[in-house]
Amino acid sequence: MFFVTCVGMMLSTLSMAEMASMAPTSGGQYHWVSEFAPQRYQKFLSYMAGMFIGLVGWLSALGWQAGLVVTSYTAAQQFGALIALNVPSYRIQGWHGTLLSIAITAFAIVFNTALARKLPLFEMLVGVLNVLGFVAFLAVLWSMAPGAVKEESGKDDRKKKAWTEFQDNAGWGDVGLATLVGILGPSVTLIGADSACHLSEEVRDASWVLPRSMVVTAAINYTVGFVMTVTVMMTVGDHASEFLDSRTGQVYVQILLDVTQSRAGTSVLTALMAVLLLFCAVNGVTTSSRQLFAFARDNGLPCSRWLATVPTGWDIPVNAIMTTLIITALLSLIIIGSSIAFNVITAIGQVGLYTSYIITLGAIITRRFSRRRGPLPRSRFDLGRAGLPINLGALAFLSVMFPFLFFPSGPSPSPADMNWSCVVYSIVVVFAMIYYFFRGRYVYKGPVEYVRKDI
Repeated sequence: MFFVTCVGMMLSTLSMAEMASMAPTSGGQYHWVSEFAPQRYQKFLSYMAGMFIGLVGWLSALGWQAGLVVTSYTAAQQFGALIALNVPSYRIQGWHGTLLSIAITAFAIVFNTALARKLPLFEMLVGVLNVLGFVAFLAVLWSMAPGAVKEESGKDDRKKKAWTEFQDNAGWGDVGLATLVGILGPSVTLIGADSACHLSEEVRDASWVLPRSMVVTAAINYTVGFVMTVTVMMTVGDHASEFLDSRTGQVYVQILLDVTQSRAGTSVLTALMAVLLLFCAVNGVTTSSRQLFAFARDNGLPCSRWLATVPTGWDIPVNAIMTTLIITALLSLIIIGSSIAFNVITAIGQVGLYTSYIITLGAIITRRFSRRRGPLPRSRFDLGRAGLPINLGALAFLSVMFPFLFFPSGPSPSPADMNWSCVVYSIVVVFAMIYYFFRGRYVYKGPVEYVRKDI
């Protein structure tokens, strides 16, 4: 499923890269829908697309805002694992994750405000660190992994089992269905290649730079991710259950510890992972705040005027950035009460982005088939004749995978194990439509309306 998700998301990335070249704005998906959807439905569809990635709206857990919370919490888990690895008496508690998540987000806020001008330099350094970290992980696992798991039948048998024996451990009754239900795992790590487009108004020559940066970034990370996934699976073999109950809470940390038999070496690699995820949170704040600012600028959210205000003396949307901190802190409190409830937030974030992608792809496909509206806007990343097949392939992938984001981890779940994201999603959609009917349709015009007025 990781490989399938890589292919599907690459098709989606190529589609969005072309649209980013046609309309390089911070609004991203909701602007593209406003540009490409049939004129009769432009305002409503762009409003809905904006809602699903527009961050603060209705629950503040859809799209990028939910993704930021998940990123901060994931980084927090690495720091918790590092402590548990070196302090035998330490026991990970829910409130520890909450406080660490808030601290990490606050750190990211500092980089996006006081150190905003230095952010490109740090991003470059972290990019180099990312490559070095990948090489370090591979070097350790490739050179030392054969002795990590004792196999009665030998290393070759372990490799064979990793590729030929598949089990439905969740009890769905079908290995294929169980595999499809696991789509949430790879989608969490691979979704969001459109993040760069939300900085389009702060990039020089955005129509040329943005689409290429999106595609190259996706290609590199999908390749690196696939290589690392295969490496870990080959290391674990059919002994995955032995690593799942690690007291560190992180399977890879236990794998590294068993492979290296060195607490110090494992600590170094875990710290490296923590730092990389820490700067993922920095990137998440940057993207989330720009998306929030853009949607508020078009009056798509409550308190839009305040959210879209850039304080005097600042070149960044400080109000949107601080709102992102508040939302992340509030959502992080959920971790104290229930990790399952937090998993719902994770699923909702993926559902929100998938929804925005589907609406956007549907809009441009409709535009490609429409002859009355003339040719598409000029693109400096033109997919040519391959554009329509790529768009259709991406839409097919997203449409097939979308329902599985609502599935629980196993059949006949208890109320505590149920994936309640379907309920939350429905409530958000209904509430957003009510808001649109009573207020949104009067104040929200859509980006294309402003362009027409300028013309």
